[in-house]
Amino acid sequence: MDKIYLNGLSFYGYHGAIKEENVLGQRFLVDLELLLNLKKAGETDKLDYSIHYGNVFELTKAIVEGECYALIEAVAEKIATELLANYPLLDACKVKVIKPDPPIAGNYQSVAVEIYRERQKL
Repeated sequence: MDKIYLNGLSFYGYHGAIKEENVLGQRFLVDLELLLNLKKAGETDKLDYSIHYGNVFELTKAIVEGECYALIEAVAEKIATELLANYPLLDACKVKVIKPDPPIAGNYQSVAVEIYRERQKL
């Protein structure tokens, strides 16, 4: 399966299980892996057979910077659901939501969740 990657998308949101996170907010990073057949896009050089990266960025931004969720698992699920609902060419997606600066004492680079969702075949 062919893939489109959008890596290191950076947003400011208000997600977290700790109340202060919902008030103060923090930076979130998102990595996306979009699985679809890109053969026709490559052969024709037509965007109609691919997915517009800018639109995916804006959709992701609206979710991360929009409604407040307690869990980044919920943020990832919402992104995956909306991607599959809005892009009929998309067969599956992998969504990674990263909190580079969560309010956890200790030394670490980040915390993250990653999910994989496929279009349901009828």
